[in-house]
Amino acid sequence: MNIVTVNNVPIARATLIREVQNHAAASPAEAWSAATRALVIRELLLQRANELGLIAVPIEQDGARETGEEALIRTVLECEVHTPKADDATCRRYYDSHPSRFLTPDLFEPAHILFKARQDDEAAFALAIAQAQAVLVELTAHPDRFERLARSLSVCPSATEGGRLGQIVLGETSPEFEAVLVNMQENQILATPVPTRYGVHILRLDRKISGVTLPFEAVRDRIASYLEVRTWRRAVAQYIFLLAGQAQIVGFDLPGSSSPLVQ
Repeated sequence: MNIVTVNNVPIARATLIREVQNHAAASPAEAWSAATRALVIRELLLQRANELGLIAVPIEQDGARETGEEALIRTVLECEVHTPKADDATCRRYYDSHPSRFLTPDLFEPAHILFKARQDDEAAFALAIAQAQAVLVELTAHPDRFERLARSLSVCPSATEGGRLGQIVLGETSPEFEAVLVNMQENQILATPVPTRYGVHILRLDRKISGVTLPFEAVRDRIASYLEVRTWRRAVAQYIFLLAGQAQIVGFDLPGSSSPLVQ
């Protein structure tokens, strides 16, 4: 294993071993590379802080107190990386260019009758499907009986409400359930049973409320925060790129620019 140095300062193998634990990766080699990169960048920033003669006071963030090195890194970035605030025009352009990001989720009001059975129990699952199909025959002729049948047959707490599940958004129920729900019309009883990991469902959609675009004023601050964080991260990456270009890094390839830092 090559010894990694940053301006002749070695990164200890023990430090690398500890850092690897912070980097989930597809392979040990990738985790090692990510850990090495993080430590090289850390050393670059600490050396720059020392070069500038910075003194940092650790602060508490999210319930944890910074270490001295973390405080120095924060301070050097605060001193050397400056980015603009997102003004109204910038936020408005982002809002107009990404309308789908500001849609409220669609709301669904489904009702169901659940015949509980595990899919790995073939006999029980086949029986549940047969029961659901038989009930669907009755509902085709008498859709007004849905609530009564749900109360008497459904193995779900919603049975006491006639099978009604209240308002839901996508992601709150099973994927199989939602895959058919999104294509249903209001007041439709699906003609085929819906198998899920919970069992077999007869599904009715009582109401769908389509999402609406939130007004710009309601999301302006959120957009500004997102844009400012994105801009800051890009600026930090460029700053590290410049630091790497001015440094002598041995044993690890960290791309850098030879352009001088402005002091």
